[in-house]
Formats: sequence, structure tokens, C-alpha cells
Amino acid sequence: MLGRNPHGGHRIIVGALEQIADDMEKWFRGWAADGFNPNMGAYPSGLELFVDHVMPELRRRGLFRYKYSGATLRDNLGLSNPRGLAPTCPLANVA
Repeated sequence: MLGRNPHGGHRIIVGALEQIADDMEKWFRGWAADGFNPNMGAYPSGLELFVDHVMPELRRRGLFRYKYSGATLRDNLGLSNPRGLAPTCPLANVA
């Protein structure tokens, strides 16, 4: 089921894991979204269900990574180290 939350402008997706993954894939591949902020109806059970069931399906479809390639956020965003500091320096990763 797709709809709008009557208490805000957030999109609601309810259904089987394949339906949820289908909708997220449609938005992502259609360039309508570059990411998602899941908002569960119940915590932690809703989040656990999403992580245990929907995330593996998104990974299978190539829509979510298994692990990050870099050691820092700067690495994962493909940003250089503007200060030329050694990667082990605590200040190397401070913007």
C-alpha cells in the first residue's frame, strides 16, 4: 500500500518485502530519489524487519552496498585530503 502520512508529507510504503523493494527501486532508478530515510512505525521491531528482510533484497538488486570501500567518510565520498595530513592524524578527516 502506498500513501501519504496524514500527519506529514512523508511517503508510506507498506507491503511484502518485494513490494517495498520494487517501490524503492522504481524511485531510485528513475532518479526520483538518491537515498532513503526509513521511518518505521515501531522501533526496534520495524527496523529489524526492514534490515533483516528488505535490505537483503535491495542488496541482491544491486541497490545497496555490502560494505564501504574506504575507511573514512571522506574516502567513501571520493574527496581528497586538502590538508595533506597523514591518514592516521585525527585532523586528517576534519572538514
